Amino acid sequence: MSARVAVVAGNPRPASRTLAAARYVARQLAGHDPDLTVDLATLGPALLDWADPQVAALVDEVGAADLVVAASPTYKGTYTGLLKLFLDRFAGGTGLRGLAVPLLLGAGPQHQLAAELTLRPVLTELGATVPGRGLFVIDRHHDDPAAYADWLAATRPVVDAHLRTREGSA
Repeated sequence: MSARVAVVAGNPRPASRTLAAARYVARQLAGHDPDLTVDLATLGPALLDWADPQVAALVDEVGAADLVVAASPTYKGTYTGLLKLFLDRFAGGTGLRGLAVPLLLGAGPQHQLAAELTLRPVLTELGATVPGRGLFVIDRHHDDPAAYADWLAATRPVVDAHLRTREGSA
C-alpha cells in the first residue's frame, strides 16, 4: 500500500505557482501524484464557516494523510491568512498524524527562514512530524527542479524511512 499524500496550497490565487510547487515536492517525495489536493483559494467563504461539511471533510482527510505538503507564498515574512484559517481547524497535538513539509515561496532570499520559523512550528503543534528543515523556494524558480534538488536530497531519505515504517505497521 502506498503512502496517502495530501497537498494544501494557501495561495489566494487558484491554480497558483505555490500549488504547482507543492505538487512537485509531494510527487518527488512520495513517488506518485498527491491523492488529495486542497487549493484553498477555491473554497472561498466556506473557510470562514466552521460548520461547513466540505471543509470539515477536507480537514479529516488531510489530518489522516501519511504525508502533507503545506504550501504558501510568503506574505509579510510568514504564510498567508488563508492557510492559517485552514490550519486553525486542526486539533492541537493530534490534528496532523503523519509527516508534514512546510513549503514557502517568496520573491527573495531575505525570507528564506520563514518556512522554518513560522510554518514548521504550527505543523508540529498540530501533531505532524517535520522530516527536515522547512523548504523555501524563490517563486520565479518554482518550476526549476534545481531549486529543490539539495533539499530533496537531504529530506527524501528521511521521508522514505518514515513512510516505510508506517506502511510496515499498517
